[in-house]
Amino acid sequence: MQEPGRIALITGASSGIGEAFARQLAAGGWQLILVARRLDRLEKIGREIADQGLPSPRVLIADLTEEAALAMVEQLIRDEGSLELLVNNAGFGMSGYFTKIDYEKHLQMIQLHVIASVRLTHAALPAMISRKRGAIINVSSVAAFVPWGNVTYNATKAYLVTFSEALSAELRQKGVRIQALCPGYTTTEFHDTPELGRLRSYPLPRWLWFTPEKVVRESIKALAQNKIICIPGFTYKVVAGLGRNGLTSPLLRYFVIRFKK
Repeated sequence: MQEPGRIALITGASSGIGEAFARQLAAGGWQLILVARRLDRLEKIGREIADQGLPSPRVLIADLTEEAALAMVEQLIRDEGSLELLVNNAGFGMSGYFTKIDYEKHLQMIQLHVIASVRLTHAALPAMISRKRGAIINVSSVAAFVPWGNVTYNATKAYLVTFSEALSAELRQKGVRIQALCPGYTTTEFHDTPELGRLRSYPLPRWLWFTPEKVVRESIKALAQNKIICIPGFTYKVVAGLGRNGLTSPLLRYFVIRFKK
């Protein structure tokens, strides 16, 4: 995706899929604005990109579950005016039954996955529409197509898919591309929390795990092809299809609930 001099803003850019987006876009000459909570990680990524002779990224520390931080990033996007790509990647996971998880965590997840993505998208679109050029990638999950597992996580990711599909239809004649990126298991720090760490030890086949670099390559390729939904990997395309099919979804649900126990 060679786009020298153009500006991209990536949330959740300090690790995993967000970091992979930063490195691959930087290699294409993009000028980056990297947003995350961890200054040390952002500065390290920025130095490594600059050391390759590439444009040095701007870094912004912000926890998008907090109103003041979200408003700051929102205003930055409006003031920038020339943003060509927004990657709404910031997110987190949790495991367990709905009533067993503190409701504040559910609200934080909705704030980060849904509210922040909607507000940043709303801030970015006017300038993109006026230029008839730009793109927004909302990082969802294959879990969006499988409504069993973690209630709020799956629901927020499903929102991002529907949001992206509907927005893409609305912007069809405006020159702005929208994508919902829906990866399956990806080897990132996402699964390093105590809640999700058991997935690391569970005997899942190695071929079910994708690297963030591969996920991002698939996303960038799909964006160039104007694909609204990007599901990296044939296996996960099948999972999404089974989850949406009324005949096969009960079987898939059985295995998901069994694993959850």
